[in-house]
Amino acid sequence: MKKLFMLLLFVGSMFAASPDAILQDSYYTLKEFLNIPEKKIPKKLLQNAKAIAIIPGVIRGGFVIGGRYGEGILMVRHGRNWSDPVFVKLAGGSFGWQIGLESIDVMLVFETHESVDRLVSGKFTLGADASVAAGPVGRAGEASTDIKFRSEIYSYSKSRGIFAGLTLKGAVLDIDYEKTRSFYHASSKSVILGRVHKNNRYIQKIKTLLNRYR
Repeated sequence: MKKLFMLLLFVGSMFAASPDAILQDSYYTLKEFLNIPEKKIPKKLLQNAKAIAIIPGVIRGGFVIGGRYGEGILMVRHGRNWSDPVFVKLAGGSFGWQIGLESIDVMLVFETHESVDRLVSGKFTLGADASVAAGPVGRAGEASTDIKFRSEIYSYSKSRGIFAGLTLKGAVLDIDYEKTRSFYHASSKSVILGRVHKNNRYIQKIKTLLNRYR
């Protein structure tokens, strides 16, 4: 499994997107997630979120041995405000008969400070370092989240504007320290703590969307 993970990172690095492209794609991905008719992410879930990760265009596919790889952003909430995004990578493998290639957008909503702290401390395996469950949607989702948050992270995935089930247990989420430092000329920790801010139109657009859920 470790060799497969390293292979996915190597292959992904050959198709790495620029920071500006990731930010732009993340904005449009978040906008779509928040506006899918009758299938919206419950408002209370986002109001309670301690962090949010957006990974547009995760590639899933392969023959016999399948894999996933994607690049995106992570933003951490501090009171009523959000940090600027750090860049992240999502990679993982799954075994089984799989033929073809598919691009899927992924969004992760962190509901506990502990799960955020574990991610910031190093490589983070979904389902092992923190519990992950498919996130509720629509009116039924609003009702269910009124009871109790039962998972540390809620995951959402969609393909062609429609919610799609994507198993993320076992996938590794990792902060891209090199890309973050290159973009901000500062450490990832400083960005996550909200000490660094960059004048970027898509960062502002993402924050404007998230600020609706205070």
